[in-house]
Amino acid sequence: MKTQSFLFILCLAVTAVAQDPCEDVLSYSELITLEQPQPAVRLSYGDDPFQFGELRLPAGEGPFPVVVVVHGGCWLSDFDTSHIRPFAAALSEAGYATWTPEYRRVGNDGGGWPNTFLDLAKAADLLLRIADNHRLDLDRVVALGHSAGGHLALWLAARHRLPSTHPLHFVEQPIGITGVVSLAGIPDLRQATELEVCGDAAPRLLGISSPELEARFDLGSPATYLPLGVPQFVLNGNCDPIVPVTVAEGYADTAASSGDSVNLVVVPRVGHFELVSPESTAWPAVLAAVEALVEPRS
Repeated sequence: MKTQSFLFILCLAVTAVAQDPCEDVLSYSELITLEQPQPAVRLSYGDDPFQFGELRLPAGEGPFPVVVVVHGGCWLSDFDTSHIRPFAAALSEAGYATWTPEYRRVGNDGGGWPNTFLDLAKAADLLLRIADNHRLDLDRVVALGHSAGGHLALWLAARHRLPSTHPLHFVEQPIGITGVVSLAGIPDLRQATELEVCGDAAPRLLGISSPELEARFDLGSPATYLPLGVPQFVLNGNCDPIVPVTVAEGYADTAASSGDSVNLVVVPRVGHFELVSPESTAWPAVLAAVEALVEPRS
């Protein structure tokens, strides 16, 4: 695919981004007040209570393109799938099957390195077993993640690049990811630590007291494995107080330089949580990114 790197700024009845005030951005407490959708089909991919996912299917006969929706929350046990359910439901209403994995996080028994990564991998690979029964189109599987979930979504797309000696390599043929949407994602764990994104959550994810910590910064960072070989949309609000827009800009430049097709989308007057609110001004940009990745069929 031809490499492209450009800045796409939506026209949302605002003027230049540099002049936008960053007031009244959506907070997490406001995000979780959104109406919860009807329960999804819950499927387990392991024996641990946190090893499950929520599958939502759109209306119609299928086969349906799939969006793997990975929730964020700084990889911490304090945050689960609940805050991203309205977002996943809205994607399903737009015509996409959504698979929202839960996974063990820092603070859960077994959470952190390596199980947080392995849980996501096993959850994604479950789609290989359930595709026929649920009319899923595995030729169109987009990994989409928000914040720490953006890190994990990019990592899912990087799995095919892991050598057999990698500590997170456990299957020869993981599910194919055909595109990635990173919403305020965290592609480089060492950079996240230096910028104190999510405080000390990144080293806690990797094992803050482990003698292998330094090596794990690279082992667990999607940016290490560029080019990923799949098209990517990298979205960030210009008013994000948690993941600075410079993180997205730097990653997009590096990924494009490596040969990847990357679209950088900076959404004006948007903070961190608007990106996963279907009621926000960021929603059209998110939906357009998904549409761009799944609609062209090979």
